[in-house]
Amino acid sequence: MVQTTPASQAASSSKDAGAKQPFYLPPQEVPTGAPLQSDLSIVPPLFHPLKIRGVTLHNRIVVSPMCMYSADDGMLTEFHFAHHAQFALRGPGAIFIEATAVTPEGRISPQDAGIWDDKHIAPIRRIADLVHSQKIPLGIQLAHAGRKASTSQPWRGYYRVTPEDGGWSDEQVVAPSAIAYDEKHADPREITKEEIEEIEEAFVAAAKRALAAGVDMVEVHGAHGYLIHSFLSPLSNLRTDEYGGSLENRMRFALEVTEKVRAVWPSDKPVFFRVSGTDWAPGGWDIEQTIELARRLQRLGVDVLDVSSGGNTPQQKIKVGPGYQVPLAEKVKQAIPDLLVSTVGLILNPHQANEIIASGKADLVMLAREFLRDPNFVLRAARDLGVDVQWPNQYHRAKDAFYKHP
Repeated sequence: MVQTTPASQAASSSKDAGAKQPFYLPPQEVPTGAPLQSDLSIVPPLFHPLKIRGVTLHNRIVVSPMCMYSADDGMLTEFHFAHHAQFALRGPGAIFIEATAVTPEGRISPQDAGIWDDKHIAPIRRIADLVHSQKIPLGIQLAHAGRKASTSQPWRGYYRVTPEDGGWSDEQVVAPSAIAYDEKHADPREITKEEIEEIEEAFVAAAKRALAAGVDMVEVHGAHGYLIHSFLSPLSNLRTDEYGGSLENRMRFALEVTEKVRAVWPSDKPVFFRVSGTDWAPGGWDIEQTIELARRLQRLGVDVLDVSSGGNTPQQKIKVGPGYQVPLAEKVKQAIPDLLVSTVGLILNPHQANEIIASGKADLVMLAREFLRDPNFVLRAARDLGVDVQWPNQYHRAKDAFYKHP
């Protein structure tokens, strides 16, 4: 049975909790990382603003959701506050909180972030207040790990976490079909139709809590072999009911989740959907199916398709290199020009990122590991591309030397 807590009176309770948070950040008048030139014709496309519904990103560089495996019973901690602060003070166009589980059993590890209970709202709101102080929009990725749930923190080596070690039983791990990802993961059971509906409602409740926490954008996680992706792919979905078999049926769960989330998410706030553009394996999910899914998602009100890849089978064969996933995003963009598309994966330097945007291959670049290597990526990109951008007021004295002496 899916465990969720109603989001009743979430907005009022989160405001009370947020008011008790013992910190104050003086707000910026101009967003950190925003170009200061009024003539955008002389500004590289990477630093052009982008308005998505009622939310404006002041540049095209986004901090991608990154699992930190450092939550406490789903609660974001002081680590997460510090983690997001290093980015917020350096000016990306937007920041996304990591994959955040909509049910306890939907976590990848017992240390994953969660949003299945009203208690999770206050620490998210604290991060939202921090990010908003720099006039940067905040997103959150809503997720369910499916058959890849109950594993260890990656720096401990991937292994199955049993109930004795704080994980959950095979009975609690669900998938479209009773197929394990590999021998190191749980042996999941086939999810029932009733549980499918319960998890869909858990995504709805999670979106309401995210709104109560002050989040500006939600992303439905449909990639990397987690529950939604495993329904999409014929390699992991062998069902014979209306949720399996044909492409229409395999897309049903993803579309139902998205439609329900969009219905409760304000019309002036964006919805993203992260998809794996391909399984990188014969007979699996591929870019042609991704494009058809994208068309359906757009009709449901999805604003941005966030194109990643892989993660659904250990048999995947990926040729990894700089920008290796960009062609997938580009194919979606070519097929559906009026759909905003983001790309992610080994985007390593400002000129590479700017070329992706300038050439129309994607509308946004999402960085993950590169931000871990260099939290200063946005300010470095501005310098390297010859753009004068706003710095945090408190750091402004360092700006001149940074530009003059790279």
